[in-house]
Amino acid sequence: MSDNRQSLSDLASLTGAAPAPAPTVAAASADVSTDEAPAAAPVVPAQPTTPLRAQEIDAQGRAYATGRRKDAVARVWLKPGTGKITVNGRDQEVYFARPTLRLVINQAFGVSEREGQYDVICTVKGGGLSGQAGAVKHGISQALTKYEPILRAPIKAAGFLTRDSRAVERKKYGKAKARRSFQFSKR
Repeated sequence: MSDNRQSLSDLASLTGAAPAPAPTVAAASADVSTDEAPAAAPVVPAQPTTPLRAQEIDAQGRAYATGRRKDAVARVWLKPGTGKITVNGRDQEVYFARPTLRLVINQAFGVSEREGQYDVICTVKGGGLSGQAGAVKHGISQALTKYEPILRAPIKAAGFLTRDSRAVERKKYGKAKARRSFQFSKR
């Protein structure tokens, strides 16, 4: 028992706190006789904090990322600017004429509250316009998290860092398309 008290006082001296007085026999018998347990302070575990990733920028001060959707692949360079988005050498209003496609592209800036703060230059190839817009959105999201690692949490929570792996199903032999059968003829 004395070893226990000695180690507790040593522990208290190490932490800088005053050593707790040893309970007396009378106090121990009083605690046993009562039905209530002594109220102890709840122990709250420390929240593990994940370290931030390092900022990844090139010699020109740009962040680079690749975005993919269906068969489209977009190479995206992001740098601070006025909010101009250039796709394959053309302005986004010219390349993506539909407003819904421009809305898809700017979703990452909306979630991270960075509208009009970055210039984007991207080249995209493959697939159709909808797939290309999704690829550019994926690339912008990746590049934003590389330029500002603190934005990773809100962008990831919105689901923009996950590659949408849905693609066209391949055609099978004996079928007209992937699953459609040839037209049935009774005679």
